[in-house]
Amino acid sequence: MFDPADATGQDTGMPPPSARHLDVLPGLALAVLVGLAARLVHHYLPAHVAGALGEVIFAVLIGLLLGNLVPLPDSLAPGIRFSFQTVLRAAIVLLGASFSFQQVLAIGGKAVGMIAILMSLALATAHFLGRLAGVPGRLATLIGVGTAVCGNSAIVATAPVIRARDEEVSFAVATNTLFGTLAVLLYPVIGRLLHFGDAQFGTWVGTAVNDTSQVVAAGFAYSEAAGRLATAVKLTRNALMGLVIVGVGIAYARTGDATSAPGDGWARFRQSFPLFVLGFLAMALLNSVGGVRWLSGAVGHDLGAILRETSRAMILVALAGVGLSTRLEAMRRTGVKPLLIGFAVAAITSGASLLLIHFIGPAG
Repeated sequence: MFDPADATGQDTGMPPPSARHLDVLPGLALAVLVGLAARLVHHYLPAHVAGALGEVIFAVLIGLLLGNLVPLPDSLAPGIRFSFQTVLRAAIVLLGASFSFQQVLAIGGKAVGMIAILMSLALATAHFLGRLAGVPGRLATLIGVGTAVCGNSAIVATAPVIRARDEEVSFAVATNTLFGTLAVLLYPVIGRLLHFGDAQFGTWVGTAVNDTSQVVAAGFAYSEAAGRLATAVKLTRNALMGLVIVGVGIAYARTGDATSAPGDGWARFRQSFPLFVLGFLAMALLNSVGGVRWLSGAVGHDLGAILRETSRAMILVALAGVGLSTRLEAMRRTGVKPLLIGFAVAAITSGASLLLIHFIGPAG
């Protein structure tokens, strides 16, 4: 049966080695079929329902049901991982062509202060509640880092630095995935009930939801504009991950805990600074200098529109993979205390994000 140990690791930094071979095709094909099914279901919904629920929600839900109700063979695992890792990153890079470089800098610049406050709050809350509940400090750190920075990739990158045990990593990943998945389903509903604008909702999701794939899903489920802004804000958080990991390492060193960890230094750098962020910025810069417009003239087609539609389709496939890979049983085994801490940290971060947006204004 397909029950990958890292099935919940939607945002682990780089594709697994097997994703470079033909064994990705079966699982990738399944993710594509789930994405097509989601688009078909969304197309035939009544207009008022389709307007309230984006097609990405159906991709996650159909994948979630299929992955948990139907025994999936192991041969599908590499392609499913490929869809929610590599395909999502490629889609985000293409999404950069929808921005100007000036827009990215303006969004990121305004978001940095909010992100720094929310990161500090999430880490402090996780440690305080961890001590209160008697949860190991390393597990509390991983839960806080996952909520504060960029979900499972931050957990995976931080774990070796603080010498976290495998079960602590698994608990943190499962906790992060549970509340991130709930956010994908609940945030668009809450946003519509509270009549949020696209900029307000996109900033909220980009600063408060854990994983990149979950941010993209929740944002685009609300609207195209909210999804684009949420992605840009989230990439600002991703770019700050290296600084947070260094800070956590220094904090653990001061307490006398060993922080050095074996492993390839370049691989660790790639984990702590996702390289697809640079790809996104490069595409935004290309668009800013007129490169996309020039290429459109050269090929005789609107290349910007083609890239946007391609990115949208790839996001749908990637989020189908997120649903297919999420194991509810793994979440059930996490235990009550880490789940309660994860819920509290996520709720406090979300509420604080709304307060900051109210007083400072949205990033967009």
